[in-house]
Amino acid sequence: MDKPTPRIRIVIADDHPIFREGLSKLLGARDEVEVVGMANDGDEALPLVLDLKPDVLLLDMAMPRMAGLVALRELKDRQTLTRIVLLTAAIERPDLVTGLQLGAQAVVLKEAASDVLYKCIHAIMKGQYWVGRKAEPDLVTTLREVSNSFPAPSRKHFGLTPREREIIAVVLEGQSNAEIATKFAISEKTVKHHMTNIFDKIGVSNRLELALFALHHKIEPLPESAPAANES
Repeated sequence: MDKPTPRIRIVIADDHPIFREGLSKLLGARDEVEVVGMANDGDEALPLVLDLKPDVLLLDMAMPRMAGLVALRELKDRQTLTRIVLLTAAIERPDLVTGLQLGAQAVVLKEAASDVLYKCIHAIMKGQYWVGRKAEPDLVTTLREVSNSFPAPSRKHFGLTPREREIIAVVLEGQSNAEIATKFAISEKTVKHHMTNIFDKIGVSNRLELALFALHHKIEPLPESAPAANES
């Protein structure tokens, strides 16, 4: 006899009682979902999440005492495994990017239909990301989608050379150092040297942070960039 599928355990954090309780009833009507706790704000949400260890936290971005993004930063520092859905009345690009960088897996508008939230919850339980009304396979793809959906911030060069900007572009494609070396006909040692310089110039420490930074700041290869000299 097959074991029953475990229910998705959820905590809701929102400062509006009617919305919070209504959302709890909507979710509770689904057999696959169980609301295990509710909080009025981030201060109440933190201990609930750490104690109950829910699968999903539905976190309002705009709450008194401790706003959603502040609570999200605290949860990231605690390295919780709980997947986090940010609930918001309006998706603003800076907050959206910050929320995803701080570890949220999804952002859903409060005005969205309940079916959208159900689909979102199931998507993030499968390891996907969700923004607005659709799932994305990974964080870099999600940030690229966000960047394409909002006005771009002013472009800055950050002291990057044309070759460094080209390398960033292929890092965004997921290519390894060996593949980058082959593409530009240079050695892996030279690629590593470029990567070190790039990390130092923009203040990141790994490839994922680099990808997020590049997407946020729209760093792309310069038109007709000259090839770097004396590379080997």
